[in-house]
Amino acid sequence: MADKLILAIDQGTSGSKAVLFNTKGEIVSDGRAPLESYYPSDGYVEQKGEEIYRSVLEAVKNSVEGAEAKGYSKDDILCCGISNQRETFLVWDKSGEPLHNAVVWQCKRSIGTCHDLKAAGHEELIRSRTGLFLDPYFSGTKMVWLNENDKAVKKAVAEGRACFGNVDTWLLYRLTGGKEYKTEYTNASRTLFFNLKTLEWDREILQTLGLENLNLPELHPSDSLFGTSDFEGLFDRELPITGILGDSHAAAFGERCFEPGDAKATMGTGSSILMNTGEMVSPDSTKMVSTICWSTKEKVSYALEGIIVSCGSTLNWISSALGFFKDGKEADKIALSLKDNGNVYIVPAFSGLGAPWWKMEQKGQIHGLTFGTDSRHIVRAGLESIAYQITDVINAMKKDSGAKLNSLQIDGGTSSSPLIKDMLAALLPLQLYRCTLKEASALGAALIAGLGAGVYSSIEEIAALTYDREHIEELKSSLHDKAYRGWLKILENLN
Repeated sequence: MADKLILAIDQGTSGSKAVLFNTKGEIVSDGRAPLESYYPSDGYVEQKGEEIYRSVLEAVKNSVEGAEAKGYSKDDILCCGISNQRETFLVWDKSGEPLHNAVVWQCKRSIGTCHDLKAAGHEELIRSRTGLFLDPYFSGTKMVWLNENDKAVKKAVAEGRACFGNVDTWLLYRLTGGKEYKTEYTNASRTLFFNLKTLEWDREILQTLGLENLNLPELHPSDSLFGTSDFEGLFDRELPITGILGDSHAAAFGERCFEPGDAKATMGTGSSILMNTGEMVSPDSTKMVSTICWSTKEKVSYALEGIIVSCGSTLNWISSALGFFKDGKEADKIALSLKDNGNVYIVPAFSGLGAPWWKMEQKGQIHGLTFGTDSRHIVRAGLESIAYQITDVINAMKKDSGAKLNSLQIDGGTSSSPLIKDMLAALLPLQLYRCTLKEASALGAALIAGLGAGVYSSIEEIAALTYDREHIEELKSSLHDKAYRGWLKILENLN
């Protein structure tokens, strides 16, 4: 079976990737396609549904061509898995026509909606059943906003014509020519509509939100047969789509977070720290999000999640808006040219602060500027803010849930930063690893699809597959300890 392949689609905020893995979990080829975001108003972030779909087709075509150049055939591809940006959603008419652009997870248009729902006393119901906060980050409050502010959407919802779906559902719908309208538990758990205990859409919540006439996709475990597609003629047969996971959950699956206490931190545009808890942790006992880690036909594994809104996006801002460096390696070189941070801190609340602070109206700040401050301090402060936020989340997880943390694996673009690795090694007294496989989310999508297609017989068989990771040795550093205390003081005193 080593010469057979699994196609993994990883649809992200900045673009789509398609990776072909062999059954050992090794990358054979990959393809990419960029994706544009649009900003129609301050705090609004949108993408176009058709552009999302087309970027996926382009990435798949490029990946298949890469495999063929290495001597593989399309017939070697057994099945397809999908991972996707989770809280980004679309709403379309039953005819298949989008009623609005995709609303991206970064969008803050529903801040006022959240205030109104909290003032009406609805947060306790929603928090207890969905595990989520009433926050603009999640799909549901922005869907409420659309229903209240967009005439076409409101009319379609009232008439029962509006179909809601996160990106996974939209892609599945388009890839199958409208035949399949489905989702799976991890993506459903990001909507504010999904009951974690019953694993069903919560009709009381939908009625509370005024969305009782909204069409929602069929719910299935992550390793189900979701449909088939020839990818608009790219294949001369229908390829089965046998696994779907939200991107952060896919990374956790790819990094083998199979047991309670296994955790991972994906460091991309934002960051998601996901810890497998096995059983569901009561939302009332934690400042974290309660969610589904992954699911199979035999088992549902729950998780706690800490959501960091600005991670790599902070560095992108320093690079693009301020022009202080060109790439990540240069950023680390600049930061490490200083002996310390000079008491300069960036609070990266460009789109608010997520866990464990949950101050979504907070604006970004730079603290500690003096005449001795220069661009190097800003670069270092940006890198340090990533390590501080991850440390905040891990400490809050341990404190709020009482859960034992076995280890933490980091992955994503900024996980290779020497400064960030040193800081985490100093600030977090636990087993720390870095997944050196760049496509952790895609790997998770491939593995869950392989499980759904019968390529793998069990979770245990997948766990036995090796993958590349480095062990990061624990580091004692009074410098980093002192700097972190300075960070906490600033965060605790934010207005």
